[in-house]
Amino acid sequence: MAYKITDECISCGACEPECVNHAISEGETIYVIDPDKCTECVGNFEEPKCVEICPVDCCIPDPDHAESREQLLEKWQKLHPGETPTVT
Repeated sequence: MAYKITDECISCGACEPECVNHAISEGETIYVIDPDKCTECVGNFEEPKCVEICPVDCCIPDPDHAESREQLLEKWQKLHPGETPTVT
């Protein structure tokens, strides 16, 4: 499932450069995650980088975008054609 950023976001921007899928961007008041690009870092890392880096723990799973690990890996492959995932 994709992640989302809660209203507790302090807009520090730490998460944006960590996202290899470019799913995180600055919104009007807080940073936001594009669920069509978020793969929970499947394909690149063991754990979501936004969760690891967030100083206020506001990156959480989005229950409105539930996906299996296989679906996340499929999405990753569409975002990174021709590349081989480092973590599956």
